[in-house]
Formats: sequence, C-alpha cells, structure tokens
Amino acid sequence: MRWLVTGSSGMLATDALDVLRASGHEVRGLDLPDLDITDSASVAREVRDVDVVLNCAAWTAVDAAETNEGRAFAVNAVGPQLLARATREAGARLVHISTDYVFDGAASAPYAADAPMAPRSAYGRTKAAGEWAVRAETSDYLLLRTAWLYGAHGGNFPKTIARLAAERDSLTVVDDQVGQPTWTRDVADLARRLVEAGAPSGTYHATSRGQCSWFDFARAVVATAGHDPQKVQPTTSEAFVRPAPRPAWSVLAHDQLDAIGVAPIGPWDQRWALAGPAVLGA
Repeated sequence: MRWLVTGSSGMLATDALDVLRASGHEVRGLDLPDLDITDSASVAREVRDVDVVLNCAAWTAVDAAETNEGRAFAVNAVGPQLLARATREAGARLVHISTDYVFDGAASAPYAADAPMAPRSAYGRTKAAGEWAVRAETSDYLLLRTAWLYGAHGGNFPKTIARLAAERDSLTVVDDQVGQPTWTRDVADLARRLVEAGAPSGTYHATSRGQCSWFDFARAVVATAGHDPQKVQPTTSEAFVRPAPRPAWSVLAHDQLDAIGVAPIGPWDQRWALAGPAVLGA
C-alpha cells in the first residue's frame, strides 16, 4: 500500500514513517517547501499516485494561534479541505489527525466520538473547522483525535519536565487538567491498523486508555528520568495562565474502536513505562 505522510518533519509524522515502513508499506514523507497543503496544485500533484494520505501537517502552536488565527486556519482547515478534495478525486483514503481541543473541556465523563464540538480557543476552532472540511469533501476518511502527545522526536512535555527536574530542586505542575498521555508511535500504529482493517469512515479517538493529571504525568516522567518524583508539586491552572485556554477535561472515549473490533491504545501508564526511556534517552 502506498502512503503519503504530510508534515513529515514533525514528531508524529517521523514516528509514522518508521511504523509504516517497518510494516512493509511503501511510504513517502513530505513537508514544506516540497509540499504546501494550503496550495491546491501542490496537493493535487503529490496525492495523485497514493492509496492513503496521513495528514500530520498542522499549526500546533496553541498560544500563538490566538493572535494568528487566520494563519492557523489556513493550515488546520483549508489544508485538510484541499487534501480531502484531492484524495477523493484520486480515489485515495485520507487519515486526518485532530485534537481534544475541539471540545470545551467541561465534561466529567469521556467524550464520545460524536459528542458536540465546542472549542474554546483559536487552535480548537481551526481544528474543528478542519474536521468539518474533511467530512464535507470526502466520504473516504478516518478522522483521528489525539491528545497530550509525546515522542522521541521534537520538543514535548516529558522532555521539558525531565530537563527541569535535572535543573531544579522543585517544580510545580497543574493538577486540575486531566487527560490521556499518548505516545506518537501508538497513534501511528493505530492509523496503520485502522487502514489495514478497512475500518469504516468516521471519527475515532487515538489516545491511551485511562486518565491522569499533568501533575500525575510529571511525577511519572521524573521517576523515569531517575529523580525523586516528590520534587514535583501540584498547582492550579489559575496560577499558570496562558494566552489560550486549556481544556480541563481531555479524556476521550474509545467506543467507536471497540465497536469495529480494533483495539484502542493501551493504558497511559503502561505505554509510558515502555516509551519513556527511549523518549527521554534514559
């Protein structure tokens, strides 16, 4: 099967290229300047000879999107629209990566895949628009929402926390935001398994099972890095205000995967135990 992975220099895409090649797929990765997903001619040219497009290209600078919503919209909404249109015309399947930020974060139970979207940030609004665009342009798509991503390539929360734990006697991390830490290799593998299984078009949640706070995750990271987890102390979101609001609840349900017989990603703590040493270089 011939795959095209967009945004190929990013954390998720880098792992996706490795996972797909290891599974025997023919895969090509493209990023700027070779592929601009906001340019229809560029998209049509690169999509015409593939079976599957995995779109990992995105504006992910959450805070910067608050003052650059137009630019974020171009990448997160217009780009997916053009990719969806091009894959439909080429007879290819689109796998599009979305986010927990399409929800308002006010729930107390895991969000179902068909729960109403109600984004509270510019980033969330542009990603929600991207979802609508994909659904409008093609009927052959897999829309994967993920959250709290970490991986061996690029910057992320665990790497930052491990560095701070090595530099400081103590650090504070919010304990009133709850979600599902998720390894990029697991997201890539789920995308592969869904395509290979011929999964019905629709929206699926590509996050680990279980849940924890950022504080809980930070303590797990610090322990993996060989430091005393007690040096991590809890704080609140009110004490750590940032330009874009963060969802207080980012727990996503996996019922859609269970319904089609595709195993969701495993529990977050078990996956971190496996991934952590490689991610941190420990």
